[in-house]
Amino acid sequence: MKNRIGLTIAVAGLLSIMISLPYYSGAYFLSVTMTILLNMTLAVSWDMMLRTGQLSFGIAGFFGIGSYVSIVAVSNFGVNNVVSIFLAAAFVAVIALALAFAILKLRGIYFAITTLALTMVFSVIVRNMPTLTGGSGGKVLYNTIFNGDTTKIYWLILTMALFTILLSIVFEKTRIHYAISSIRNDEIVAKSSGINVFKYLTILFVITAMIQGVAGAIYTQQYGFAYPETAFSLDFLMLPMAMALVGGIYSTWGSVIGSVVLGFVAEYLRLVMPHGSKIIYGIIVILIIMFLPKGIYGTIENKVRATRSGARE
Repeated sequence: MKNRIGLTIAVAGLLSIMISLPYYSGAYFLSVTMTILLNMTLAVSWDMMLRTGQLSFGIAGFFGIGSYVSIVAVSNFGVNNVVSIFLAAAFVAVIALALAFAILKLRGIYFAITTLALTMVFSVIVRNMPTLTGGSGGKVLYNTIFNGDTTKIYWLILTMALFTILLSIVFEKTRIHYAISSIRNDEIVAKSSGINVFKYLTILFVITAMIQGVAGAIYTQQYGFAYPETAFSLDFLMLPMAMALVGGIYSTWGSVIGSVVLGFVAEYLRLVMPHGSKIIYGIIVILIIMFLPKGIYGTIENKVRATRSGARE
């Protein structure tokens, strides 16, 4: 009981600090924090899909689609900036649902390659619709969300990150967790146990794609532009994946911890060695995988469990 009260107080205190951050931090630190929260959202959503045993490389594709739906809705049709984010979520959800019937029958490397190819396909489609999307030249917003108010934009990104974390935790505490864990461990056994594999895969695929689309929409509304090279950049795939691996896969808090650690490390490396930063944190990821295969959170969790077991004995 005391542990729960202490945890509740700690969480409430951390939330208070995060919500009030714009009032006592500088513009640079706030910008870095927003980038970390955005990547954290992508990392958690990627891990949610990974828990089914399906390795998806489609983050950048859905991120880019969300970006373009949002900016086209505002620029071409005069839709409100905030409303355009919800439109992006709905559009990406429909696209993901349609794709689910085609690609969720694939497994392993075939699913991974197909989702990666989708990113390239989406990018080509956007480039070849210049009237609507601006083609290779991209599109620019002349009125960004909240008129560029950094504080409100930060709260929006924080809300998105907290919602994704909460949704991931809910999935870990419900029957969905047991269903997707059984699918990951042995799909044949899961089917024989009466689990509707396609249904659960579709639920996770659509929800995670929608989250990634929302992240893309908010990113575009924050910076006011969308270009094929940036909206569909593989940076939005590689960095969130690296964050989840560093923190520990198959867990919400692993992705959160990995995002914070690698996010600040990546920003520091970008400042001290801008042309070699990706190589260095790539090496960091390799070292983590070699020596801490369960990531930072997974390793700590295992040690805590071992200590408790030893104390009981």
